[in-house]
Formats: sequence, structure tokens, C-alpha cells
Amino acid sequence: MVNDIRAVAWTDDGLRLIDQTVLPGRFEHLHVRDTGTLVDAIRRLAVRGAPALGVAGAFGVAIAMIEAERQGWTAGERDAAIDRIRSARPTAVNLAAGVDRVLPFVPEGVDAVVAEARKLLDEDVRNNQSIGRGGADWILARTGKRPLRVLTHCNAGALATAGWGTAFGVIRELAQRDAVELVYADETRPLLQGSRLTAWELEQAGIPYLVQADGAAASTILRGLVDVAVIGADRIAANGDVANKIGSVGVALACADAGIPFVVAAPWSTVDLNTPSGEEIPIEERPGDEVLTWEGLTVAPPGARGFNPAFDVIPARLVAALATETGILEIAKGETPLPS
Repeated sequence: MVNDIRAVAWTDDGLRLIDQTVLPGRFEHLHVRDTGTLVDAIRRLAVRGAPALGVAGAFGVAIAMIEAERQGWTAGERDAAIDRIRSARPTAVNLAAGVDRVLPFVPEGVDAVVAEARKLLDEDVRNNQSIGRGGADWILARTGKRPLRVLTHCNAGALATAGWGTAFGVIRELAQRDAVELVYADETRPLLQGSRLTAWELEQAGIPYLVQADGAAASTILRGLVDVAVIGADRIAANGDVANKIGSVGVALACADAGIPFVVAAPWSTVDLNTPSGEEIPIEERPGDEVLTWEGLTVAPPGARGFNPAFDVIPARLVAALATETGILEIAKGETPLPS
């Protein structure tokens, strides 16, 4: 079952990652023993999803320490390698947070860093399960309907976390309560995390689903075919603005117009109280070729340039609820993460 699959795991000689670039056609692992390989895996989305990146970053510090000893690096060279891991992707705050969590243990040695990273991994799984329960409770109390038709965008399942999933964890919990009729999984252009990864997890979990084009999502919602939308998050600003995979804001706008809940499920570590609003969240821009080509085939005129922001920002006013392991915040009603 997919809940037994870990996107990130520590082995005796390094870090083992599920290579998410080849799913669902192949199930393969990457064995990471140096920081260059880890940074590359993060940047090309072999490992992805805010919570999974946090865990990978924490273990990455141990990788850098082992590599420094093997290569005879100075402390400065080791720290530079750690910083490359920390900054490999700018939008998801969890990557830097995972690195920062284990840094105080560096003077105690690799074993201490690995032990703290393992704690982070175990906490993420427990937190995800708590998010799932709380999110499902809130949705069932607000919709007054079951079974539900649920829409989700991108992948926020076991593959994007240390295990279980955030938004997918809510869907899984609803399904365990016999409260899911159907899940609409947006394909998530241009790298198809929805059709490749979320659909694969839904298949493994035995939850009924349909894959749809991103451009169909708003229409599906406005036609009355969806009861609730549930997504994950890569960063949440102090005012409740949410950064998530590009295309999420269109889903939120359609939900607001249709009068159905738009729910964000994420661990509290995704909340960045140092970022006042979504305007200050850095938006990663990925290579234009990702939208101009598909599996090596050019799908645009010669000379075309691609615009490829990886994320958009959903204004807090469109977010009905934020489900974290600490409870539910009804953001649209003014319950923002920033303490009053």
C-alpha cells in the first residue's frame, strides 16, 4: 500500500529516494551519497513536496558531513555544500527548515544529525495523520453530504511527504470513513504530478478517481460536480496567503464562486511567520523548455519562449480552512496563522 512507501529513507550508506520523475511507468530508487546528487534530485523533482523536501534536507546535512570527511573538505567547504542543499529550491520553506533543524547537532557528529532527521521524518508521518483526521472532521461537518466528490491539485500524498500525505491524507481519511464518491485529480501541467503521482496513489489506495486537464477544473467546480477542494501547500504566509503548485489559484477562485470549501492541508512547518504576505513569497521559475517540449518533442514554434512559474499564491480570503496538526484555522473568517 502507498502509505507504506517512503519517498525519503536513510540507509546505512546514504539517502534513498523514490525517483518520482519515472513514475508511474517505473518504480525506482535513487541512492544519494553526495551533495551534488542530492541537489540535482531536488531541482529536477526526483524528490518533491514541501514536507519530503524538509526531511531530505535534514538528511542532506549528514550526507554533506560524510562527504566532507571522505573528500577532506574544510568546515567552510562542508558548510557551503549544506547551503547549496538548503537553497536548492526557493519557494517551499520546509527545505530550509529541515536543514536548520539539524544544524545544531553537527558538532555532535553524523549519528546525532541522522537521529534528529529520523525524528523529523517520524513526526511528519504522525502530523500528516493528525491533519487527515482534523481535515476530514471539518469537511464532513461543513458539507453535510456524503459520499463526497473531492477535487485536488498536484500531489500532496505519501510521495510528497515522509509518509501518508497532507491533502491526500485528508482524502484517505475520508475514504476510510466511506465518505468519498469520487476524486478529480488535476493533471498538473507541465510535469503532470497529478496524473502521474496522485492518480498512482489513488490507484494504490483503491479510491475512485478521474484525471482531468487543469483547464477543466474550474468548469467541473462551477457545474456542481465537486463538493470540496483539498490541496497542499509549499509555503503559508503569516496573513494566511498560500503558495502552492501553479494552477491552484484558479481552483480557489472557482470554489469561491461556487460556494464550496477550498481547504489547504499542510504541516505547521509550512507556515512561515517571517513572511508577512504572499507578495513576499519567492516564486520559483523553472526552465521554459518544460512547457515548450514533452519527452524531447518540441510542441511550440521555433523561437518560442516559455514562461514557467512553478507556484502561484492563493489569497487568504479564498481559503476556507487551513488544516494542520495543531488544529483547524478558518482563514476566510480571519483566523490567520499570525498570532494576534
